[in-house]
Amino acid sequence: MNQEDYAPEDAYEAGAGTGEDAEATRREAGEAESSRASRGWWDRNADEYQNEHGAFLGDDRFVWGPEGLDEADAALLGPADSLKDKDVLEIGAGAAQCSRWLAARGARPVALDLSHRQLQHALRIGDDVPLVEADAGRLPFRDASFDLACSAYGAVPFVADPVNVMREVHRVLRPGGRWVFSVTHPIRWAFPDEPGPEGLSIAASYFDRTPYVEQDEQGRAVYVEHHRTLGDRVRDVVAGGFRLVDLVEPEWPEWNTQEWGGWSPLRGNLIPGTAIFVCERD
Repeated sequence: MNQEDYAPEDAYEAGAGTGEDAEATRREAGEAESSRASRGWWDRNADEYQNEHGAFLGDDRFVWGPEGLDEADAALLGPADSLKDKDVLEIGAGAAQCSRWLAARGARPVALDLSHRQLQHALRIGDDVPLVEADAGRLPFRDASFDLACSAYGAVPFVADPVNVMREVHRVLRPGGRWVFSVTHPIRWAFPDEPGPEGLSIAASYFDRTPYVEQDEQGRAVYVEHHRTLGDRVRDVVAGGFRLVDLVEPEWPEWNTQEWGGWSPLRGNLIPGTAIFVCERD
């Protein structure tokens, strides 16, 4: 079995591929290398991603993952009528679709992303949300600047030091603030990233935390995704100073017939694809 068979779920992407010359492997990748690879990958692939998935994401829809769980229904940040006048930080915002949904409910969102090209797509859709280009591990905000923080498959799966991100989010949240983020469900790392029956057989150890890396001919990482077990994610949340109040594993709805990378109705009806962590800052 080759390395490509061990590819993770590509973190809610159109696919992690960077071209035919990219070599897929499992190896260590530090914070600087991971950040550099993520910025480059998203700048190169933002156009394709938005073209392929923009209709599903909408211009002002808040969806937590490929299953299609809407914040309008889930209310993981709180009831919609409680969002008015709340300062909200969206991390890994992409084209800021979630932030626009929040703004329409009277919140004051700020959309942050590492990728300049993703934020250009946000401007293409509209200029009604403040945009910030920055790394999630070094948030350029004062302490206690926000009431809420959220991330739909943004930043957390791609960083080498997730506890640092948790601590940064904790720092910029006000006491009582809520932090909600979604990632690929950790169990998916044990299965091939295939939407069909071949994606239902275990192909790797769930406990292997070695990052998935795509690298160029010089061995430089062009895409990096980090694996944490479910227990690891819980410990990261706690180490970051948060209290975990809920862990949501969305079930695949009947209305969603699309395939998105390794996500599909077949797999979604049998194993979870997304994990959503609902955390609070005491």
